[in-house]
Amino acid sequence: MIPELRADFNRRWTAERYAEFLRRLDETAGTHVEFRCSETPVFLPKPLLEIMIRYGQELYGQLAANAEYRKSAEGAVPAEFRLSGAAEHPLFVQADFGLIREADGCLTPKLVEIQGFPSIYAFQVMLAREYKRVFGLAENLTPFLGGLDEAGYFELLGRAVLGGHAPEEVILLEIDPYRQKTSADFLLTKQRLGIKIACIRDVKRQGSKLFFEGKPVKRIYNRVIVDELVRRNVQGGFDFKDEVDVEWAGHPNWFFLLSKFSLPWFKHECVPETRFLSEVDVLPDNLADYVLKPLYSFAGLGVNIGPTKEDIAAIPTEKRGEFILQRKMDFVPTIETPSGMTKIEVRIMYIREGDELRPVTTVVRSGRGKMMGVDFNKNLDWVGATAGFHIEDFA
Repeated sequence: MIPELRADFNRRWTAERYAEFLRRLDETAGTHVEFRCSETPVFLPKPLLEIMIRYGQELYGQLAANAEYRKSAEGAVPAEFRLSGAAEHPLFVQADFGLIREADGCLTPKLVEIQGFPSIYAFQVMLAREYKRVFGLAENLTPFLGGLDEAGYFELLGRAVLGGHAPEEVILLEIDPYRQKTSADFLLTKQRLGIKIACIRDVKRQGSKLFFEGKPVKRIYNRVIVDELVRRNVQGGFDFKDEVDVEWAGHPNWFFLLSKFSLPWFKHECVPETRFLSEVDVLPDNLADYVLKPLYSFAGLGVNIGPTKEDIAAIPTEKRGEFILQRKMDFVPTIETPSGMTKIEVRIMYIREGDELRPVTTVVRSGRGKMMGVDFNKNLDWVGATAGFHIEDFA
């Protein structure tokens, strides 16, 4: 992406450094990092990064100003997960972009999806720090956005997660958290913010109060993915729709309110043609140029690239509102590696503070498979989770 930085990194890379990098990740996290971390970070040109930051803010701004969208999205929240007291805006926003090449040769970001759900805020900082340390990256390279440094980043994250409460009154909530691939992020969050990690099975309700390990819970940093809760038929110690006296750092309704459900509503140059399957009266003849996606799944689960008419016919009519049909984008390989050119997907991570949706850092996934997820890039090297750096002009 920045040719001179890419060439310099590839020239200096060694297998020994990469092994040391992986060792340090596990050591710092206090657990083995289950997902694959790439041999290389990504060097992002600042003008391209600024376009993605602006696009994400513009996209959310469209939805925030669209009362019809909000009403429709709220109606799509399943009754068993429709909680009262949802915040007017999501606390955490993730906007994922792939890169296409226009006729003039320029790279242009196109939206993959947008989410109102937390991501790996703590792990990503540690990942970037270890790339920088082990591979000796230049001091003027930063993974942070909006003028933040590491201290400012964690101050902002702490304000968002804690909401003014003492750390011992706040929990990170997940399903079997120590068995999740993202457990490293949970442990690092605990290290930096001092909050407890709780399995939803172990949080108990007494009247309108929630308790974990006998202590009252006043705020929940919610990392429970509802799709997994339903798929595994997990029975929690309390019900999501219970009226309980607790605050949410990331209200669960935003898992649905800002999701793939929003894609057909956008009118923006970075959003590919997307329709609810229930609204497609005549299927395109060129289905190979489309992607069929379930609305509420993570990590590429259930995504069908180039579906057939038979695939679509197999979906019951009453379920078609739970899928979107999206024109497939030809994302181009942009990262030169010893194993060949590699594609990337860039996630711009935001945290809302007051009236501002602040960009804070990126999550980058690289791959040469059909999709970016780890499951689609098995047995490949120079792919996986990575960090995005850009050149910061220090005053």
